[in-house]
Amino acid sequence: MARKPFLPLLESAAGMPLNRRTVVGGLAMLAGGILTSCGAQSAGAATKRRGRVLMDQGKGTPVGLASALEFPLIEALLGRRARRFSMGAEIPDGPLQYKSDKEPMPLNELEQMMVLAAATGNTGYHYMITRHAKYQPHISNYSMAAGGRTFPSSAGFHTSNFFYTDDNGIYYLPTRDAPDLKQADEDNNVDLKGWLDRHKSRIKKIQDKRLFLPAEEPYLEGHNTWSVNRPGSTLLIPVADVAQHMIAMVAFLVQNGYCIFDDVHNEKIKGLQKFSKLVNVDSPYPLTFVEQYALAEVCAELSTSCYAGMLMLQAMGLGGWMFDGVDRFSMLGASGNPEVPALGFRFDTNNRWSTPNPTGLEGVFEATCPPHYANMRAAVDVMIERKYGPGGPFNAETPGPWKESGRVRGSAMVHSEEFKDCVAVQCQYIFDKFGKFPGTVPSLMILMYLQAHHLDLGFYDKYFKPGAYLQTQADHMKNWHEGHDH
Repeated sequence: MARKPFLPLLESAAGMPLNRRTVVGGLAMLAGGILTSCGAQSAGAATKRRGRVLMDQGKGTPVGLASALEFPLIEALLGRRARRFSMGAEIPDGPLQYKSDKEPMPLNELEQMMVLAAATGNTGYHYMITRHAKYQPHISNYSMAAGGRTFPSSAGFHTSNFFYTDDNGIYYLPTRDAPDLKQADEDNNVDLKGWLDRHKSRIKKIQDKRLFLPAEEPYLEGHNTWSVNRPGSTLLIPVADVAQHMIAMVAFLVQNGYCIFDDVHNEKIKGLQKFSKLVNVDSPYPLTFVEQYALAEVCAELSTSCYAGMLMLQAMGLGGWMFDGVDRFSMLGASGNPEVPALGFRFDTNNRWSTPNPTGLEGVFEATCPPHYANMRAAVDVMIERKYGPGGPFNAETPGPWKESGRVRGSAMVHSEEFKDCVAVQCQYIFDKFGKFPGTVPSLMILMYLQAHHLDLGFYDKYFKPGAYLQTQADHMKNWHEGHDH
């Protein structure tokens, strides 16, 4: 049955109707241009002037790639839906019972890299926080990474990184300390293939098989057992280093004259009195407030990264959704079942804690705290090195977006030994008192996941009214996989 895919019809402020053609035309400058490599130089040059993303439209380039670059943001927003039914899936019972007659179909390399780069991508050097009246004439020095990404991070801390899995294995894709992977030319044009290739070069394969999670509770929420981590899918797993984020939070407080006290045990932190010239020891922040703040900020980072990837699914015509219905302890390797190692992170248990505390994968992604560091002073030094060391946001040798980037970056005040000691005393107290760092929230955090897969449109055609999927999804097989159908 022929379907009319979803297409928003808008009314402009002047009362004129805007259809897809006029929306696409009006957003062409934002959508990016197309630079051909197959002889149509005049057409390629004309398109280049309309946007800033350069794409090789040579032999083998799918039509869908150009369509994705021209996809209107408003349609991605209004058309955003969780579309869970993939090729090869089955709902065995209930009012939406359906069994796909298609074989699972994995994303090809280009499709996968477009989704991964959308969710994790480095977008060049960010602009940092530019002014604080108390710091003059120095620039604000909160950030820990010089590179910006496709999603925001509180004060430029950037404490999250990414794992993903597909039919061929489990992978690590670190972008939090990447330099400028966008690499725009002097006219601010970005070569799309180069941008994707630079992200691809950072991928590290850590296992040869798809991540294993039994399709049952408690590993998956009951409503996800039929649809998550299925053959053919790519599952993105963002992980945040809450420990480092918390160190940065304590440093932020000290920079502004504040400290913390232990409201769980109702006691002040011993040894802080000698730093009374740096912080107001008589008006401290509650520990639980600061740690909840840190956890909330990293969860915002994890969620917005998945949302960026979700918008790309609409533009490309892929199915999938962002969700949190996977047990995070099982995902990190702390399920208690040795047959379900998942990501295989180290974790510890303690009678003082209600849940296990995963701290990282040795040599791959480690929380900035013991047991991966000798003590919290060593962890604080790592945080400082991220800020001021080679490639850091406050290293004068790090390139940047300003006309005099060295002068701007080099204007940040360098933290003194007294400052580092003040931060370390508070962090070490937390670790000693609670047996882990942070004390009341996890050292690492997983919240949201993003799954991308190919849709079986037959399910939607059978049960949904017209508009259940977008034009890009209706045309995906034709535009990306010539000879295949939904």
